[in-house]
Amino acid sequence: MASENHNKDTSMPREQGGICAEGNLHGLYLMFNACEGAEAALPRVLAGLASWLQSSADRNADCAFNGFIAVGANYWDTLYPKQRPAELTPFPQFEADDRQAPSQPVDLFVHLRSDRLDVNHVAASEVCRRLIGLADLVEEVRSFRYLDSRDLTGFVDGTENPVGVNRRAVALVGEEDRPFQNGSYIHTQRYVHNMALWDQQSLKTQEDTIGRTKVENHEYPSDAKAPFAHIKRTNLKHADGSSMEILRQSMPYGNMQEQGLFFISCCNTPAHFTAQLRSMVMGEGGHYDHLLKYTQAVTGAAYFAPSIDFLEGAAGL
Repeated sequence: MASENHNKDTSMPREQGGICAEGNLHGLYLMFNACEGAEAALPRVLAGLASWLQSSADRNADCAFNGFIAVGANYWDTLYPKQRPAELTPFPQFEADDRQAPSQPVDLFVHLRSDRLDVNHVAASEVCRRLIGLADLVEEVRSFRYLDSRDLTGFVDGTENPVGVNRRAVALVGEEDRPFQNGSYIHTQRYVHNMALWDQQSLKTQEDTIGRTKVENHEYPSDAKAPFAHIKRTNLKHADGSSMEILRQSMPYGNMQEQGLFFISCCNTPAHFTAQLRSMVMGEGGHYDHLLKYTQAVTGAAYFAPSIDFLEGAAGL
């Protein structure tokens, strides 16, 4: 182990595999708040968990298991007081009329996914076992792939996601913040859909609201998109014309009482998510995202998912 640590400065930090993983059939998300005084032991436990998740991915390659651990923006300095990611800030809050993006800070976020429910359950059990006495589970959400990767609204989700090697370029911090290279800024929101109201809308209204056709998943021509269309409000560009991309790892969740989307953004900067959320809620020229007529965010949290090397180094391993 000592020789491994000796070479870390000259080798590429190992990212947590779940950040850039391709889609799965099932997801399981665990949110924890740390117990008082847990910061003395947590760094070592989290480093061990990240390593265990990585080895579990190798053992369960047949069901494409993957996972990652992220630390809340509001808890980061307590856990790792010596270094902080350059752009890590609390979850951005926006509110206009009856639209809002609430913040519900959480200390730890554990993201688990695979193509088998039982494998996810076993992994979650191990995570909870290792955190006994150190962190309390405050929320658990189980998600699933719906049809051909659609949201419960019936529209394909994540169409704009980067593909291939561009996934890592978008999701992972580069050499501009060397101590946190190959980490990722994570934002989560749990949206609750008003499915009864959505289902009452005509197909045309639904398609205009999204900016795509529902069945074929064809994007409207630029001049045909309404200024309130979801993809008009979220497909933003920098001044130089380059896209403000994020890697979405979102999945639907729900039962017969409540349905929605567990939204997850992974990016090399929090600025892209913040700009998209502002555009949705606050709008531009009076035009906000009309999808918010049919869905409401009930949680919102900001995290950073560091590299495995950072977690091990901070724990003295």
